[in-house]
Amino acid sequence: MSGGSGTDTSVGSPRGFLGRHGATLVVTLGLVVAVAVVILLGDGARTGTPLDPDNPGPDGAQALARVLEEHGVDLTVARDAEALEATGVADSTVVVTSTELLGESTTDRLLAHTRGAPLVLVDPAPGLVDLIGSFEAPRRVTQDGGWEAECSDPLFADLTVETDRALAYPADGCFRDDDGSLVVRNGEVTLFGVSQALTNDQILRADNAAAAVRLLGQHDRLVWYVPTIDDLPAGDGVSLETLLPRWIGPGLWLGALAAVALVVWRARRLGPLATEPLPVVVKAIETTQARGRLYRKARDRPHAAEALRQATRARAATRLGLTGPTDPLLVSEVARHTGRDQAEVAALLGPGTPPGTDQDLIMLARGLAELDREVRRT
Repeated sequence: MSGGSGTDTSVGSPRGFLGRHGATLVVTLGLVVAVAVVILLGDGARTGTPLDPDNPGPDGAQALARVLEEHGVDLTVARDAEALEATGVADSTVVVTSTELLGESTTDRLLAHTRGAPLVLVDPAPGLVDLIGSFEAPRRVTQDGGWEAECSDPLFADLTVETDRALAYPADGCFRDDDGSLVVRNGEVTLFGVSQALTNDQILRADNAAAAVRLLGQHDRLVWYVPTIDDLPAGDGVSLETLLPRWIGPGLWLGALAAVALVVWRARRLGPLATEPLPVVVKAIETTQARGRLYRKARDRPHAAEALRQATRARAATRLGLTGPTDPLLVSEVARHTGRDQAEVAALLGPGTPPGTDQDLIMLARGLAELDREVRRT
């Protein structure tokens, strides 16, 4: 019974499952074995460069390199531009990691040398993308649960990649995000923005292993180029200018012109002075009292007496309807209306003898006030 039961189980649905996903399971099993061998039997990290095929650390790619070799892929590692140019790429796939170390001249040399061969650029930054000229700058993205292929490319059909972060390129491709696609192919060049899917510590997540093996195992030979800083000639490094988008220059000029236009528009123009109301209104009596205190403090009795006489003359001329009157005419008119003697009026309105004491000044002020009241009554 047990043997019959075992036979029935083997011919059921598991066989169909193995038929559909056998390749993925084999790749995953091989990677598990490779990681175990690297951890248990490895002789220590021979390099600490991220995504280096000889780096057994968490950010290395030694496990992927071992599995590719086990699947019959002949792996050649080139760690400088001269070694790459000395390596033939006919019937080979070329993958480039550490792409941030590629400059303008090294990129031109790389494209010229690999023309006609599938070229995979891992996590190319905006500067490198701009040098290639066929793609737009990427955006850093994250997503829980990974990204499904959602494309017609048979290399990634029914696969899902899952990493902590990735680069999305604004173009049609596979493993799409709201900001673009994580894997974009344009002719022989492939932008692979899921670099963590190749690392030892994340290659076993989701279908990362299958995606990496399918992409890098397209040919029986794989050339793995790991650029170094020594490949860059003096002044050929990736500068800040290459990392910025193309529109940043015209945008800065446009912003500067807008700022100048705003300054010209809001600036004040020179013109005639404009009168403005005083913020404080002072009563006339307060001004008179203040001037009187100044005269008293300065002991300037003649000036104070003349100010009192001048004010009385002005009010009298206004009330009597005189325009620009002379002193004799004003004296005669005031005397005629008040009934006073002209000599008395002339002594009050002046010019007369300046007061010698404060008492004399007070007497003069009282006499002028009385004369002013008499004129006002008439």
